[in-house]
Amino acid sequence: MKKIAIISDIHGNLESLMAVLEDIKGRNVDKIMCLGDIIAKGSNQQQCIELIKNNCDIVLRGNCDEYFTSNIDLSNKSKQEIDRINWNKNKLTQENAEYLSKLPYCFEFYMSGRLVRLFHATPEKINDFVGNIDNIDRLYMLFLPSKNTTSNQIADIVIYGHIHTPFIQRIYNRTIINTGSVGNSIDVFRNAKKDGNVKNTTVANYLIISGNYNSKNIDEKISYELISIPYNIDKELKSNTDNIEMLSYEEEIRNGKYRDMEKIYKSFEVRGIDKNKIW
Repeated sequence: MKKIAIISDIHGNLESLMAVLEDIKGRNVDKIMCLGDIIAKGSNQQQCIELIKNNCDIVLRGNCDEYFTSNIDLSNKSKQEIDRINWNKNKLTQENAEYLSKLPYCFEFYMSGRLVRLFHATPEKINDFVGNIDNIDRLYMLFLPSKNTTSNQIADIVIYGHIHTPFIQRIYNRTIINTGSVGNSIDVFRNAKKDGNVKNTTVANYLIISGNYNSKNIDEKISYELISIPYNIDKELKSNTDNIEMLSYEEEIRNGKYRDMEKIYKSFEVRGIDKNKIW
């Protein structure tokens, strides 16, 4: 049996990443794989990149890794957005910017007879949002191959990040897993009357999948464990003295609330989900 730790969405949060890596060390893990978004939001982006380089066997590209290492047209951007883009770009050395830009989109392996496919958001798009309450067709789409996937097979297990909220779901004899976020954990489903303790959300999340690595024998054991690790949020915030988005960053990591919920609402409305019935 092999144990693989899968982490995602660090977002420059050094304290949370160090807490997760320390926890992983105590669990006899054989490999660590990262689903991207190492940078953006937190100030400690360079340190996080170096830790990922030194500790991860597989690293994939996230939407923020791609966006802030690309040539962005600033002509239609607001001054606030231009400042944000420049701040994030200036956080990277040329070497690390090239490293992030060349990371692969997808990685696949067999675990106890199941084809496991890893990507940041969806097989088709690096910045699409698919949540556990999406309709069955959108959820099934996560298993399908695309021009970005390593193979043209339908996956048995898909593991992704991007939405920053961990979950495991079964459909059609297949398994969907979101690792949650190491450094920017949020819950988009919030309601003042229904909310539990926010500390259930404001933790560092990751996944361990255990089974026979590279085996195509489906008659073997496999297990999944979603893990939540508390970390020193105050210390992380104190290290962000130059963060130009400090208020948004603090709101997210201390209160578990996404900075632009209107964007989430609009994406769900397009798919026929009434926000008033949920939020």
